[in-house]
Amino acid sequence: MELTQKQRETGQRDEAVSALAVAAELEGRYGRLEPEEIIQVALDRFGLDGLAAVSSFGADSAALLHIVATVDPSVPVLFLDTGHHFGETLQYRDALAADLGLSNLQIVQPDETRLAVEDPTGLLHKTSTDACCDVRKVEPMARGVAPFKAWLTGRKRHQASTRNAIPVFEAVGSRVRINPLASWTTSDQAAYMRAHALRENPLVAYGYLSIGCFPCTQPVAPGEDPRSGRWAGQAKTECGIHLSGLDASLTSSTL
Repeated sequence: MELTQKQRETGQRDEAVSALAVAAELEGRYGRLEPEEIIQVALDRFGLDGLAAVSSFGADSAALLHIVATVDPSVPVLFLDTGHHFGETLQYRDALAADLGLSNLQIVQPDETRLAVEDPTGLLHKTSTDACCDVRKVEPMARGVAPFKAWLTGRKRHQASTRNAIPVFEAVGSRVRINPLASWTTSDQAAYMRAHALRENPLVAYGYLSIGCFPCTQPVAPGEDPRSGRWAGQAKTECGIHLSGLDASLTSSTL
């Protein structure tokens, strides 16, 4: 028998409360562990079929992916192909995945029907970056993580004001988002990259210190915030996949 809207909403609320409890428990017990230990805890708790890593294969991606591969290279790694990536990023994705032996790279793409309606010319970013991010990033990523109970990100507190208080374990609707590198500084990131001789996104050498889609990303001037090259000149600092819009998409009846 099909559930009513009220029953679905009640179920979603119950699942969200459960996720909050799980995230709080994990944060209290394991939030101060080292990244490799955090990922192992997450794998033990959620299993290979319940845990994924989300990566942009951008400027800071190699460290998290190296740690994931050290724990288990078969952990699913989700890459969101917006259709607007730099060619260098796509080449780097394939090269780094090969370097690390990542065996379960999954490519997530925007819905072609929505693109045809909302961004038929591919120029939506010129009139509304929020709408462009919604159709090319938020909704596709919601579909990508929907089969999993939890996912890993490379977010760090120092990266932006919107991230300066993120916990290691946090609830997003009925799921748990895990930020193993939350406490890392730029020095921690650089030291890890050097210690393990990790391949770097080639755009970093040209001053791209936070890499997204090519229409909305530019090099960063010396001394500027690493994310200042994203949506430069706008108040926008996040694409939305780490904000409430993702939760809304995850609870949509279309998923």
